[in-house]
Amino acid sequence: MSENKVALITGGSHRIGAATARALHTAGMNIVIHYLSSRETAKKLQEELNTQRENSVVLVQADLLSEKALPALVNEAHKAWGRLDVLVNNASTFYRTPVGNASLTQWDDLFGTNGKAPFFLSQAAAPFLKKSEGCIINMIDIHAERPLKEHTLYCMAKASLAMMTKSLARELGPEVRVNGVAPGAIMWPEDIDEVTKQRIVSRTFLKRKGDAEDIAKTILFLAQDATYITGQIISVCGGRSLNS
Repeated sequence: MSENKVALITGGSHRIGAATARALHTAGMNIVIHYLSSRETAKKLQEELNTQRENSVVLVQADLLSEKALPALVNEAHKAWGRLDVLVNNASTFYRTPVGNASLTQWDDLFGTNGKAPFFLSQAAAPFLKKSEGCIINMIDIHAERPLKEHTLYCMAKASLAMMTKSLARELGPEVRVNGVAPGAIMWPEDIDEVTKQRIVSRTFLKRKGDAEDIAKTILFLAQDATYITGQIISVCGGRSLNS
């Protein structure tokens, strides 16, 4: 069903991005893996997947904070196989910005990767996606609705991405479907302690942490099977978002 389709995944060389690349590739898609500085990691993933299916993965380097780089990235992805079917806006920055210490540089970075880049990549990709009747899948966060303490800028940026998902679904339909995935406890930040991890897991109704493959499977569903779903954001959080 997905044979010969092409997916562009931003931040596709590691963590959730790499799991998504593997899932879509296994489903038969050709993959364009975007990376910023993780060239060696991206190259290893490319070699792994090209071993499974020859000439099925290409790499594209780009700084998503550079406005000129965004349309160029999409054009390069399209040029690889002459089509583009799926855009996965996965790349993101995430860190604390306590009120009183937040800076304009942090604002530009967090809104740039989580809001501006996904929009302008989507805008550049729209003509190609309309031609292929493709889709856009945005990586949002349960904290787009339920704020995380000392992460105000990040939460605001993800909230803007959630609204972009719904707005573009209206504007780009009927040819292009636009949906989002909102992970919960999936990949731990490096500075999180065991007590905090246990507290977060205890607030899920499945009482366990998820993994990158849970997100990748949801993205594959939205890309391949969800042909009558658009403008929706699926929370993959073990039920944590149900807590008041």
